[in-house]
Amino acid sequence: MNTRTSIRAAMLVTTALTASTWAGQALARQAAPQDDTAAVEEIVVVGTRIEGSKVTAALPVTSIDAKQIDAIAATSGDDLFRSIPQMGDVNYNSSYIPNSSNSARGDIGSVNLRNLGSGNTLVLLNGRRVVAHPTSQADGANLVPVITFNTNAIPTTGLSRLEVLRDGAGAIYGSDAVAGVVNTVLKDNYNGVEAEAQYGFAEGTHMKDYGLNVLAGHTFERGNVTLFLNYNQRTALRSGDQDFTASADKRPLFTGTHFDGAASLDGRATTTPWGNFTAAARVTQNGTAITSTAGAFHIQPTSNPGCLASAGSGICFDDGTLATSGEDRNLRYDPQAGAGTSIMPELKRLNIYLTGNYDVTEDIKAYGEVGYYTATTHAFQSPTYMTTAQVMTVPSANYWNPFGPTTLNGAANPNRLAGINAPAGGLNVTMASYSFADLGPAKVDVKNTQSRFLGGLKGEKFGWRWDSALLYSKAEVKDTSDGISATLLQKQLALSTPDAYNPFNGGNVANPSVGDSTASSAAARNAIMVKSTRDSTSTLASWDFKVSKADLFHLPAGDVGMAAGVEVRRETQKDDRDARVDGTIKFTNSVTGITYDSDLIGTSTSPDTKGHRTVGSAYAELAVPVISPEMGIPLVRNVEMQLAGRYEDYSDVGDVAKPKVAVAWDLVDGLRLRGSWSEGFKAPNLEQINASVVTRSNTRTDYIRCQADLQTGKITSFSNCTRTQSTAAQRSGNPDLKPETSTSTGFGVVFEPKFVPSQFGQFTFTADYWRVKQKGIVGIFGEGNALILDYLDRMSGGSNPNVVRAAPTADDIAAFNGTGLTPVGTVLYVKDQYQNLLPQEARGIDYNLMWRLHGTRIGDFDLNIGAAQLLKFYQSPSPAIAALLAARSSGKINAGTTITGGGDLLKQNGKPELKWTAALTWRLNQVTVGAFTQYTSDVQDTALLDSAGAAWTVDSQLTGNLYAQYDFTDGWASNTSIKLGVRNITDEKPPVSSNGYMASVYQPYARYWYASIRKSF
Repeated sequence: MNTRTSIRAAMLVTTALTASTWAGQALARQAAPQDDTAAVEEIVVVGTRIEGSKVTAALPVTSIDAKQIDAIAATSGDDLFRSIPQMGDVNYNSSYIPNSSNSARGDIGSVNLRNLGSGNTLVLLNGRRVVAHPTSQADGANLVPVITFNTNAIPTTGLSRLEVLRDGAGAIYGSDAVAGVVNTVLKDNYNGVEAEAQYGFAEGTHMKDYGLNVLAGHTFERGNVTLFLNYNQRTALRSGDQDFTASADKRPLFTGTHFDGAASLDGRATTTPWGNFTAAARVTQNGTAITSTAGAFHIQPTSNPGCLASAGSGICFDDGTLATSGEDRNLRYDPQAGAGTSIMPELKRLNIYLTGNYDVTEDIKAYGEVGYYTATTHAFQSPTYMTTAQVMTVPSANYWNPFGPTTLNGAANPNRLAGINAPAGGLNVTMASYSFADLGPAKVDVKNTQSRFLGGLKGEKFGWRWDSALLYSKAEVKDTSDGISATLLQKQLALSTPDAYNPFNGGNVANPSVGDSTASSAAARNAIMVKSTRDSTSTLASWDFKVSKADLFHLPAGDVGMAAGVEVRRETQKDDRDARVDGTIKFTNSVTGITYDSDLIGTSTSPDTKGHRTVGSAYAELAVPVISPEMGIPLVRNVEMQLAGRYEDYSDVGDVAKPKVAVAWDLVDGLRLRGSWSEGFKAPNLEQINASVVTRSNTRTDYIRCQADLQTGKITSFSNCTRTQSTAAQRSGNPDLKPETSTSTGFGVVFEPKFVPSQFGQFTFTADYWRVKQKGIVGIFGEGNALILDYLDRMSGGSNPNVVRAAPTADDIAAFNGTGLTPVGTVLYVKDQYQNLLPQEARGIDYNLMWRLHGTRIGDFDLNIGAAQLLKFYQSPSPAIAALLAARSSGKINAGTTITGGGDLLKQNGKPELKWTAALTWRLNQVTVGAFTQYTSDVQDTALLDSAGAAWTVDSQLTGNLYAQYDFTDGWASNTSIKLGVRNITDEKPPVSSNGYMASVYQPYARYWYASIRKSF
């Protein structure tokens, strides 16, 4: 073994011992070399750039090794990342499949360390940045488009380990490392071939998983090439598979609670195939009004009360708007019932990674990575429905118009109601709300691809280790879904033949809440359907050069280590929306002449967005020994310090410079105190800066209407208010946004009891307090808050000018009669803009316990326990939000209003106070048994409030996984392993919430069984 190899081996041992002993986290155990000439794998510890330095002892690092990964039994990166106790709610997830492509859909998972928000955690692959998922999504708290890494692009069975730096690291790694850093380390330097097949299923559901993994590598005289392939195929999880997803009406799940019967739990759609319409004038039949004064009427079964005119086939006409909160509640549409929708999509996923290294000379090594990920998903979601994005008018000449002309096509009109006062030429009818349920569930197909190419050189010169690499990575998403063209629909509605689309035929008389048994003709349905696509692309190109030296110069306490480097990266994002959405193909209402920028029914206008930036950066880091054991100072056995600083210059948002200081102090051998202080930053993403006016529609409550209903006695509390509607928000980007900044502090203790006899194993305990303060978080006021402000202003005779409404109709005026409140019309849209908001503070404590006992008569034992306790999570409200909170507190507005964007967020929604996990592995000869358990404490569901403003408590959950593996060593089955396992062995369902379950916290299924067979060659 030459000198260079000896130094590398010594540094390997030093790093491994440091991370294990002082950081309290076990690094992955590497397979024993097959012969004396096998290369020693270099272990990378996240948190420092100084190779071979002991400075990692001052940092709180969690390392999830191969044994723990086996016990977690993750079938996706999302499963694996959710097992990290410090990981917050997963806003991007595969079970979130909204009706609009405005959000990320498909094979997707997100990273949200410490709940500080998606995009505030830096993700690395083998120590270098990864490309961001190109499709943005509005986060749950601030409603701005956020971008994150797709965790499902990580091949879980191809990982050597997962490292989590639980500390701000902007001074080391740059932007996005506010909450910390996650480094995924792939297996490499493998020699041989290993193949594994796996099958699993979620008990009591239609979801089944099939997997194939291949690891192959070859070591030659001067290098190695390793290939990893992972293929997964999964059938869909259907809404009807489980009771908490089988219906959008969640009221039965709350029977016996104080929310028993709460109307707000009925999540069935108020936009149904039992359409709401408005005729051009009030209509009477034989002198009796069959529409409201404003011409409003709706379709309903004759079995419902209030029928005013028969339409045949068991349906009739009633005046006014469909009262989906009262006697007509049975007409709400339940897309999850009947044929149902997809809770998790059908999936095919492929991950391929190739790594290699080659000794060019004795002092220079070439290395590279090539990665490719692709995933296709197929899902079914709710049928398309009308929103305020377009106003559709049914011409008087429509064949099915009940108020059509007296004669049609030269004959008596067969569908005009008899005895009505409509003019001989008929009346136009506006479709106020309608679900195209007769077209069936909308199919959503998403294809994700991601490629990564890296090539570099590294070596040693003049005692310095140097490393330089070029990286290019690209991610693409093509989202295709069924849609309806407003232009084609208008054309079909204008037909005077039976092939005209018929919105007046109601739904399913036998089961009014499910499906539509009175479909329009196939010709009519096929004529209006289109495919809508959204193509998103992001790229990352970078070059870096870095040097490090563990013994730059010597101090009395030891060697000073140093690292320095420069990096240049270019980031791009392009969001190419469908031509029917971005304004290319517009819709003109042929009756009113009004033109709308979106031609896709139910989808607001979304212009294309693109942007790019170039970032140049430089950093330096020092590892400084202050006191060593040889100095013999009482109660100061050892003191080490990390000093770091980084400067970054952005082509679009200016420049930033951030420092970091970390200190480790050994009182005695086995007892260490550590602390750190650092500043961090997060640059606004390219969409937040470059987006023009983006219209997004969300279901919001018009609280001034709730107040009117409360005062007139239609409801008894705001929890029973159903004045919700699809509300459009016109949000605009802001080129003047500045980077979000943060300050992180942490203090901890590491205790390794030396007095415990070695026959009882090695124990390490760590506890770390942390606090993160953020400033300038990018957000918006939010259309929900804007409606509450409008409610507050209107209570005193004013209004919110950012809430743009239509003029009140006669029906609107009647709804406010006797309340003393000024009647309001329908909300057309709400104006908003992205801006840097006020501070946020979070703090907590992390606990870790590691126990290892190897070489006993009864086998080897490995135990790892990790816990994250959240002590505080407070978002300082903006002045406008503070005014709303004060108004609610003083009783000026109802306590049942839901105000977002400020206040104490601890235990709310996806922010549990405590999460912990434990992994135990036992191995004896050819038998291995692994167990993993995970606990999440209760949270408050702020979407479900009682009359006093108290939220529903979502219960805590404790789950456990167990597997057993047998390794054959003799005969034809030698080098073969068989594994049987179960996740969530006690069959714990996700705790009940207002949506049935919280997808951002829990997976939507319970017990999961799996089996695998692995063969090595």
